[in-house]
Amino acid sequence: MNIQEYIESGILEEYALGVLDAAQRAEVERYAAEYPAVQQELDLIQQGLESYAQAHTQNPPAGMRERVLAGFQAAIRQPEAAAPVAVAAEPVVRSIASAQPGEAEAAGFNWLMAASVALLVLSAAANLILYNRWQSSETQLVALQADQSRVASTMQAVEKRLDTRTQELAVLRSEQFNAVELAGTPVAPEAKARVLYNKATKAVYVDVRNLPTLPEGKQYQLWAMDKGKPVDAGMLAAATTAGDSLQQMKNIANAEAFAMTVEPAGGSENPTMETMTVLGKF
Repeated sequence: MNIQEYIESGILEEYALGVLDAAQRAEVERYAAEYPAVQQELDLIQQGLESYAQAHTQNPPAGMRERVLAGFQAAIRQPEAAAPVAVAAEPVVRSIASAQPGEAEAAGFNWLMAASVALLVLSAAANLILYNRWQSSETQLVALQADQSRVASTMQAVEKRLDTRTQELAVLRSEQFNAVELAGTPVAPEAKARVLYNKATKAVYVDVRNLPTLPEGKQYQLWAMDKGKPVDAGMLAAATTAGDSLQQMKNIANAEAFAMTVEPAGGSENPTMETMTVLGKF
């Protein structure tokens, strides 16, 4: 037999509490006689229980001993009753206190078992509730973090767009920029655009009013005409072509007019004149 496992099984504590039946108590006493380690552990447990009992012992009220003795002496001095006293029949149901030692121990053991099971069930239920709440809180935290990330991204996009619109408004209101209206050519009579040119800083902005939709693989290119020679001013972005924003183009040292042509995506070194869509002069 493994003595250490037997000691750690809890049976010695149950023996000291008096909840074992006669057979179990005899077994504990036999092992305690055979194995000094069992006897030593049992002695420690009983000493601990005695220390606990002494620590929680309450002294009886003053005069309790005298009152008990006086009542006992008064009962002795009372004369015996003349009439015989009927002996009450023993009740069928007996309380635990009047039960035999083995029955009382069994009842106490059953009560402890029931209490232990009840505590175990309550503990499991509480753990399950806490786990479910933790899982729900974890899910809500992940959802809140995702929402926070989306809101942050949206706010950054809005702030960037607001900054862009603020800059565009400043250009449109600036008196340093000269506006050149670009009218449609026979290729696209309804086309309209405008170029804002700052001669001091050489900055160029283009504002599209209406341009035909381009086929796939094509892009509008802006040209500045300087003494009759075309100078590349940059390619228009898709958003600019759709009229969604004001786009800054390449700086131009000097310009007499501006025009747009349809070129392959990425641009051309020289304008394709037959695709000229808009044209405007100062």
